[in-house]
Amino acid sequence: MEGEGPQTLCDLCLAQVCCKLDALCRKRADGSMSLIWAPLFPQELADQLLQKMATKGMLNDTTVGIFRNSKKLRLRRASIRCCKVSAEAFRLALCSHRLLELDASWVSGGLTGADVISGLASNPECRASLQKLALNGLNLDWGSLEEAGGVCVGFNSLQGLGTIHLVNTDLTDDILEDICSLPQLETLDISCSTVSKLNALLQCKNTMRSLVAHRLHQLDMSHVRLLFIFTQLHTLRHLDFSDDHFAGDDSERRDGDETVRQLLEGSPQVLPSLVSLDISGRKTITESALRAFVESRSGLLFLGLLATGLSGCPILSSQINLKVTGEANENQLWEALRRYRERECFIREALVHLYNLTTDTDKPQPDTLKLVVEAMQNHPGSSHVHLVATACVFNLTTQDLAEAMPIRLMSSTVSQLLHAMETFPNHQQVQKNCLMALCSGNILQDVPFDKYLAAMLVMKWLGNHEEPTLQRMAVAVISLLVAKLSTEETAQLSKDVSFMKQLLAVVQQKAMLGVIDSTLKFALSALWNLTDETPTAARIFIECQGLELYEEVLESYYNEPSIQQKVLGLLVGMNENNIAEVEELQSDLMDEDLLEHILSLLQDPQLEVGVRYFAGGILAQLASRAKVWILDDELRSTILEKLHESIIAWPHLEQEMVSYRSFRPFSPLLQTCQPSGVQLWAVWAIHLVCSQNTSHYSSMLDKEGLTELLKALDGHPDTHSDIKRISQRIVLMVQEHQSHSEGMDN
Repeated sequence: MEGEGPQTLCDLCLAQVCCKLDALCRKRADGSMSLIWAPLFPQELADQLLQKMATKGMLNDTTVGIFRNSKKLRLRRASIRCCKVSAEAFRLALCSHRLLELDASWVSGGLTGADVISGLASNPECRASLQKLALNGLNLDWGSLEEAGGVCVGFNSLQGLGTIHLVNTDLTDDILEDICSLPQLETLDISCSTVSKLNALLQCKNTMRSLVAHRLHQLDMSHVRLLFIFTQLHTLRHLDFSDDHFAGDDSERRDGDETVRQLLEGSPQVLPSLVSLDISGRKTITESALRAFVESRSGLLFLGLLATGLSGCPILSSQINLKVTGEANENQLWEALRRYRERECFIREALVHLYNLTTDTDKPQPDTLKLVVEAMQNHPGSSHVHLVATACVFNLTTQDLAEAMPIRLMSSTVSQLLHAMETFPNHQQVQKNCLMALCSGNILQDVPFDKYLAAMLVMKWLGNHEEPTLQRMAVAVISLLVAKLSTEETAQLSKDVSFMKQLLAVVQQKAMLGVIDSTLKFALSALWNLTDETPTAARIFIECQGLELYEEVLESYYNEPSIQQKVLGLLVGMNENNIAEVEELQSDLMDEDLLEHILSLLQDPQLEVGVRYFAGGILAQLASRAKVWILDDELRSTILEKLHESIIAWPHLEQEMVSYRSFRPFSPLLQTCQPSGVQLWAVWAIHLVCSQNTSHYSSMLDKEGLTELLKALDGHPDTHSDIKRISQRIVLMVQEHQSHSEGMDN
């Protein structure tokens, strides 16, 4: 399997055309689109554009209209698979093209097999040119076909057809008769259809090279008659007579199994051209019958043996060129996942065995992961497939395995996990598997995916589960995801009050028990990030009694700096619009007991500087606004005095403690009219981050006008010498960095 390389230029260009289609088109009177200006597309490019629109889910009655221009957009190999296209839109857009191949499988919108046949037969060129037709999953509705010009329209109207796929259709014996009268028919797939007799196959016994007849549960023929028909197909190279081992009972499969047994034990002169046989799901076949068949067929290239119990037969290991689908080893499982993409029963079986084989894997297997993801994509509504597939994803991406996977592959993998969580919200094990797979630092930090959707889904899951291990994982995932959201996405997420309540409930649950664990820390981090730059979330936090709870946590975890820091970080944050920085919310923080407790944290020399820093931030913010101060003035004076006294004694920190998206919230604190305690906290904080990452913050200082504020502080006669000294250092750092950068540029 090919590796996950970069997208081709052609793919990127086609994707852009799809994105800009509205701007490139005008609307016809019937609402369909027409390109305003259309160059003569290279023929292959027209096919690829149609395919790209289909895979992006944007092909419908409106957009397919651009292909009515069959002179500029010349289709030859057209696929509208799984799209919503009506019979009329199909006729107008596709039937005028000189098609070689058409895949209209699983099309919704009312299109029937009869519509397709009559539409294609209306084009004389198509009657001769069409070689391959797939109508899987369609209602054939054969009774609606009308005679055209006195000639009955049917499959035999398309005389060039050599390959026909009619999987999961209401195929009748009469329609099969019509199909088998085609003079060039070589490949026929009638799997899961309603056909009851295969006598019509005798009409094409000299042309048929591939027959796929999987799961024909309405077949009404004796094994003697079946075997006779198969043995008459002299040119047949591939026969698939496999069965769904999950459906029906053994009595329904008796004739089919007996037919296969006699075929295996028969003479090699029967079906002399056969090089490929699929009997997967036929559980009653014996090892001796299989051995006899393999020994008598030296040119055999493929055997389908999944769910037969025979894939570990010793004779198979000696066949160098033989490919096998089975469960004996990974190669057989890979082959099964590739060949049976649309067969849910076999995909389920293969994934179960793959899960067992990958449980203790320690090597990255991107090819295997890609097959698992494709299985999920091909069966989006199957809980059976997703149950096992999500478990396989966990096995293949756990620990450090995800880091070695291609980013595009991991991105599509996570998208499928989110689809599974969204599609099967009440399936406990699927949800658990997805959560376990998502709980990876590499995935959450480095892989691009819809983090808002992921956060919302995990939040909803958290509300219905309290199992400690899973709760810890869910809270960890939420904490990391919320930190990655944009301000707008965070605001949107926080509108759901239940999310805030769930996280606060986790904190309260842990605090009541006095527990210090990763779940508590992740919940506190998630709440910090959820309220960051989001006034609405901050208001909801307060309305949900978050302040009261946090005050209890501050007191209960007095000697736990990691907890204290996260609690205080939410309250100060120093990012725009956090609680202490939003004037209309500040009255909620004007609680004397709370502020005296925070003041005690500021002054405690035994606490880490990180805790004291955040405590100082809350006090500086509140004390900076004298006009809105509603408590005792003596308390404010004490706070301002202790701010200066404490901060000036803090040591310089080497390790990163905090980061800022903007310095704008510092502007009010740096005004020359502010008390020295407020100014000192602000310049100390700016100096800290600038000294640790000068290149990142120096441009921010200039851009947001803080360099000028610092210079104004330095030049003001009333500014305290401590503040002047630190301001000068910051300005000097910025100037030196700018000089260095200019020198490098020169």
